[in-house]
Amino acid sequence: MSSDPRCRRSLRSALAVGAASVALLFCAAAPGTAAESPGQKIADALRTSPVYVDPSLSSAVGPDDQRKLVTQIQQTRLPIKVVLVPLVEGDSWGGKSEQLSQVVHDRMGGGPAILITPGNYAADIAATEWPSNAHQAERAAASLFFDDTMKGAGLTKRISRAIDIIKAGDGDKVYDRLTAHLGASPGSTAKKPAAHGSSPVVRIVSLVAGPLLVLAAAWLLLRRRSRLRDLATPFAMPRSVFAAAHKADEDGLRDRATEEVVRLGEEARAAEGDPAAVERALDAYSAAGTVLDRARGVPDLAGVFALIAEGRAALSTAPATLPLCFFHPLHGPAVRRIPWRPLGRREQLRVAACDTCLRAVRARRAPEVLTDRLDGHPVPYFEVPAEKSLWAATGYGSLLAGDSLAAHVQRGDFTRTLD
Repeated sequence: MSSDPRCRRSLRSALAVGAASVALLFCAAAPGTAAESPGQKIADALRTSPVYVDPSLSSAVGPDDQRKLVTQIQQTRLPIKVVLVPLVEGDSWGGKSEQLSQVVHDRMGGGPAILITPGNYAADIAATEWPSNAHQAERAAASLFFDDTMKGAGLTKRISRAIDIIKAGDGDKVYDRLTAHLGASPGSTAKKPAAHGSSPVVRIVSLVAGPLLVLAAAWLLLRRRSRLRDLATPFAMPRSVFAAAHKADEDGLRDRATEEVVRLGEEARAAEGDPAAVERALDAYSAAGTVLDRARGVPDLAGVFALIAEGRAALSTAPATLPLCFFHPLHGPAVRRIPWRPLGRREQLRVAACDTCLRAVRARRAPEVLTDRLDGHPVPYFEVPAEKSLWAATGYGSLLAGDSLAAHVQRGDFTRTLD
């Protein structure tokens, strides 16, 4: 087996989802110079140090602060990792701490972990834990939002305090103590905590509607805790996802694909039912991650969406589902299979088409097609030789018979087209 660290990481990740063959084939064919995704870059760094700080935040958490946090984490003997990157809407994580944590955790191969990250508000921090609530980490981090002693404290002090609470294992107790007075009667003189670093709207709400804020916070916590249970009922990607993806540029499309890959992983891990169906969904999730990490352009990113659709179909209770539109996968799910003959060819194919493309073909108009590049020129993706494009060979699922896109990725067909 290859000694390439990326290969070993891929094997661990594949084993975590029951698809070791993906990693073995990836190791055999993947060039060592392939660019890593932001999530993989962070996961790689965390294998040598439990603290990762983006260069843009080094002024807030400098080298000395990082060394202190590393020492503190090592003393806890807990799987704590700190990931500090700026969160802004439209970034690789959608500006959400939960997505950052999930992506990094997946790239590290899963398993028990506690990830401390910036929160969704300024000067806030958050913690996500696997398995959930094993050390009450989420509430330990959330409690700092209500702790007046942390007012004006920097990131290092807030993270250090969260680590202490997590080590003690009493995050629930600390959170309840710090929020107990928020439910006081209107005539109470109890001091309302300031929402440090949050928006003016949050500060106003906390001052004039304390009880409402408590109810809202409780609802959010319950919702986050029940999130995986809610995902036990799988659902298809809404057409609005494809409408937005179709209009997005390549970077925007990559961000949306990343969000949907994470979502599929959550659904598959939380799913109950036919073990074989769950296994197919997990294989599709692993394959989608492989393609996303190495996607070179819009055709490959469309392939990520096709694999996500395949995984969702495996979890669906519907009797039969069609793949994405053959002509342009970003149109969304197909509604019917139709006979179609490529221009200049004698053979007729039966392909899955969305409603828009179906009407175009019936009206003898050319449907909108996804283009790829061949010899430097844009061409319909299905005109690229099959040996150079998995998507041309499979029609994003339309041309498969008794096989799956995930199986092709597992066999290394996608990787071979990159060479």
